[in-house]
Amino acid sequence: MRRLILGLIVGAVVILITQGTGFAHVPYFEYVDYSESHPFVVRKGIEQSIAVYAWFRNTEDFDVYQFQVVEPVRVFVESLVPVCPGYENLLPWFALVGPDLPDPEVELPFALPPGYGAIVVENLEIGEPRETFYEPFGSKWYYDGPSFDDYVFTSGTWYVYFWDPYGTVGDYVGVLGYEEQWDRSDILRGLFYTPLIRRDKELHVECPQ
Repeated sequence: MRRLILGLIVGAVVILITQGTGFAHVPYFEYVDYSESHPFVVRKGIEQSIAVYAWFRNTEDFDVYQFQVVEPVRVFVESLVPVCPGYENLLPWFALVGPDLPDPEVELPFALPPGYGAIVVENLEIGEPRETFYEPFGSKWYYDGPSFDDYVFTSGTWYVYFWDPYGTVGDYVGVLGYEEQWDRSDILRGLFYTPLIRRDKELHVECPQ
């Protein structure tokens, strides 16, 4: 009986994933600050689509994600913000940081490693209209955000930095990767984290929707 129930649950999650929710990324929570000394390390390849439910703890906080490139690869990055009271002006930027990229045209809140450049992807300005969408996987609304989708060619260690240039504190979702890939461990992760997301346990504010 226990195996039957588990099989039904796993089957339901697989159906939810394979039928395409439009947001079926493997979920991760930021329990420990993703700093330069403790970045989020992408271990299964930058192609796999993941959603990191993170937050800016203070006005100067920025989060760091790290991945390896060994051959030309498509890189997709996106920043999203839950539609919650007080998050109207939470507008994360992000920067793709890698070897042989050009020097950024805007000032960054962090120093680049020697030999590295950055592509900065800006968000809207405060007060501009923001589009929203409903995400059925976690059953909530999000502000649409900027994205990057292109190939990179230089091998080495690459980074993505997320921050809010206006110093707004709050929750955001860092999306990395474009391809929905789910092995057994990912399905178990989805089984554990999806109910938490549906109950707003990834958030640091009250968020009636």
